[in-house]
Amino acid sequence: MNFLELMALAAPILLKGTAYTLIFAFSAMFGGLVVGFAIAVARIIPSRWSQVPATVYVSMMRGTPLLVQVFIIYYGLPSIGISFEPLTAGVLALSLNAGAYISESLRGAILGISRGQWSAGYSLGMNYWQNLRYIVVPQALRLAVPSMSNSLISLIKDTSLVSVITVTELLLATKDVIATTFQPLPLYLAAAAIYWVLSLGLEQVQLRLERYFGKGQASHGG
Repeated sequence: MNFLELMALAAPILLKGTAYTLIFAFSAMFGGLVVGFAIAVARIIPSRWSQVPATVYVSMMRGTPLLVQVFIIYYGLPSIGISFEPLTAGVLALSLNAGAYISESLRGAILGISRGQWSAGYSLGMNYWQNLRYIVVPQALRLAVPSMSNSLISLIKDTSLVSVITVTELLLATKDVIATTFQPLPLYLAAAAIYWVLSLGLEQVQLRLERYFGKGQASHGG
């Protein structure tokens, strides 16, 4: 089987795996943003009851391998009566993991907002939460776009790890084709190229967001 014949055979399967990868990645991105925002807020509000658990959570998620977290959720939790379908387990694991990194990006950006911005909100009669919502967070999001985008781009590559729990994403689809064609090198290279193209697409989105927020910040400063 020559290269063109191999690609013609593999293309439909790889494209289907790519579609699942995108669905999986964007679901995990949304979950990671929700978790990340909640953890970031929990770490900055003046309460040890929220700060300590949130800090431990971030340390635990960043200090253990993502693959181990996937195994705990998919293989470990059923032993105490909690079980998930492979796709749900994968999305949950990636969301929880990405949330820890995104929370640090958001927290750093929020702490980077000058105290004068907080004071301005208080002078307008806003309470802590109103200040956070209407003044601090919108400005912090502009600062956090690059690092948050990097975390989200990493999710595209991290989806390959969930192939170990039989989620039919791009890597597992590639392995299935290799099992029938016995052509690992061109097929793994094709999968790598697809991951690269997906990452490049997200990088372009990141650049557009940075320009958009940069213009907004310039207009606000003017």
